[in-house]
Amino acid sequence: MGRRYDTISFLTDYGTVDEFVGVVKSVIREIAPHATVIDLTHEVPPFDIRAGSLTLARTVAYLASGVVLAVVDPGVGTDRRCVAIEVADGEGVMVGPDNGLLAPAVAMAGGAGRAVVLSNTEYHLEAPGATFAGRDILAPVAAHLCNGVDLYELGDPIDADLLLPGVVPLPREEGGAIVGEVLWVDHFGNCQLNVGPDEVAHFGDVVKITVGELTGTPNTRVAKRADTFFDLGTGALGLVLDSYGMLALCLDRRSAAQELCIGPSDQVVLEPVSDDGGSAGGAVSVPVNLRIDR
Repeated sequence: MGRRYDTISFLTDYGTVDEFVGVVKSVIREIAPHATVIDLTHEVPPFDIRAGSLTLARTVAYLASGVVLAVVDPGVGTDRRCVAIEVADGEGVMVGPDNGLLAPAVAMAGGAGRAVVLSNTEYHLEAPGATFAGRDILAPVAAHLCNGVDLYELGDPIDADLLLPGVVPLPREEGGAIVGEVLWVDHFGNCQLNVGPDEVAHFGDVVKITVGELTGTPNTRVAKRADTFFDLGTGALGLVLDSYGMLALCLDRRSAAQELCIGPSDQVVLEPVSDDGGSAGGAVSVPVNLRIDR
């Protein structure tokens, strides 16, 4: 027997209009009735592996010990693999498709320990078709893990280096400017950037912001650094340190995304107000490796 868990943190792009989330939770309940399922979100944009992976990376440090069940799986039914990855010396197990969705969160949790391909069908449901792996493979596996089934009982061990890496966009410096991008737009229209406060600390309290250069319709604004939304004042664009420690373009009680006509993956150039600035390309992306040295 392996370690028992009592919490499953559940993320998908299923939405809540259809029955998919409820069915998966019912499968878990039937197999592991003691387990509590926490709905992290089911509103990841459909098929958007990048958005799902960034959500997991933002939140993994705050999740309860246990199983993370993540399903954003446009390749469902193909030869892509379903996997389970142990993290934090067994404090948690991440279960999902091997398509890069889990990789950034695994890295944030300290790297992969044991990992398996979910090839043991004894721990799956019988599938009428191949398009609902969340119900037929991933949910029962997550539940069996909660019941104490050892990871290696669930399938064939694999080298974590062979798992598909995620891609994390990084900003770059160009001509005195920081070229970044929008990682995430929250419900309120705040635009989290892939830029930390230290990277623009030398710019001062007011920063020149340019968006839309790649579309040929650049829009340049001035944003002031602020600690809270209220500090910005009415109608003023600001750079606020968000709850995950990244800079976000914000307006007080208004949507910065609508104001600037930007969304996830859009380029944002930050410069000192005293500089003329210049053209820049897109942000750099780097692969995230699941391996950790132990």
